[in-house]
Parts: sequence; structure tokens; C-alpha cells
Amino acid sequence: MTNFVLHKAWKLMIIQMNLQNLIHEIPTGVKLVAVSKTQPVQTIRALYDSGQRMFGENKVQELVAKQPQLPGDIEWHFIGHLQRNKVKFIAPVTSLIHSIDSFKLLKDVNKEAEKICRKVNCLLQFHIASEETKFGLDWEEAVSMLASPEYPELKFVNICGVMGMATFTENQERVRQEFSHLHTVFQRLKETYFKESPDFKELSMGMTNDYLVAIEEGSTMLRIGSMIFRPG
Repeated sequence: MTNFVLHKAWKLMIIQMNLQNLIHEIPTGVKLVAVSKTQPVQTIRALYDSGQRMFGENKVQELVAKQPQLPGDIEWHFIGHLQRNKVKFIAPVTSLIHSIDSFKLLKDVNKEAEKICRKVNCLLQFHIASEETKFGLDWEEAVSMLASPEYPELKFVNICGVMGMATFTENQERVRQEFSHLHTVFQRLKETYFKESPDFKELSMGMTNDYLVAIEEGSTMLRIGSMIFRPG
């Protein structure tokens, strides 16, 4: 074997070890989405062979390109900002869209899902961070959407919970406050609009820099990339 092949094999082994170490840290009942953006198919396959089934992508073209090259039982999560004109490309293949940040987008997902007779699972993304560059709903926008007479007509989308991204900061107390706020939003929505929906159970929050705080604040789903895919 050449040095290049040996180096590649070693890198894949380290990534598999990173995954296993992380899994041992995560409590039972908390799901792990391995954020595989920019990662080649071979690397994703190595994690698949280690038992990982949930992968997250933030670009439509990347998800659509990778999906047919990998096993069919992978659950593809779309975690990036979703442009309305690209919904049609991921509606047939995504297991969960984390980033529903407007009523217009939700209606577009429903429209494309209806065309293929497939119900698409979605999370409502809330803006909880201080950065204005992050996307998401606020409480009033979410209530306006869920109370709208149009909402019950959307038969091809299934709201399964909420998602949010905390401020990128070393101030862990601020991060904790933002995650605690999102947990409160989740609970209020569950009690007010989704009390009879067993599917409304996901609180997607926590990435490489803040996943431990997210777990403490009630996260049910982590989105972690660099911690897994770093070579050592």
C-alpha cells in the first residue's frame, strides 16, 4: 500500500473513533445527526459502516448528489437555509427538514410533497441567537402560522418539533439561556398546538461547540460535524 492509501485509511479510522467516542457521551434517547457537508461519499460510508444512519447536509445540490451513491436506509436531514425554489429537489429524499423559517416555505414544501404523494417531516426553526445573520421564526410568527386557517389544509407536511442555533460565543451562560428559551418555546407549542401529536417530540439544538449544554437543556437531537470529521 502506498503512503497515500495508508494515510487515507488512517484518517477514516480516526473519524470512526471520533464517532464512537461521541456516541458514548450522548445519553440514551438523544439522536445524533452527523453533519456531513463537504465530506466525500467514502467518508460518509465509513461512518455508515460504523452504524451511523443520520446525516445532515446544508446544501441542496450536495445532498441530492450524495444520496443515490449511498445506502437507501440513510436518513438525510436538511439543516441549512432552504431556498423555496429548491424544495422540489429534496422533497423526495429528505427524512427531516430542520429549517422551516417561514409560512411560505412550509406551504412550498407541502406543495412539492403533494405532487409526489409523500408526507415530509419538518422542524420549525426559531431565531434564538444574537446574530442577525441567522434565520428563524419568532413566537408571534409561529403563532400566526399555526393559527392560520390555511395551516390545517397542509396535509403533506408533518411538524415534528423545533430547531435553533445558539449564538457563536464562548459565553456558555448565554448559550444556556438561548437553549432554555427554545425549550420553553417547544413546550408551549406542544401544549398549545400539538398536544395530540405524538410526532411533535424533537428539540434539535446543539453543535460541536455547545452540545453538552444543549443536552443539559433538553435537546433530543444534536447536529455535529467538525468534532466527528476532524482527522485527529
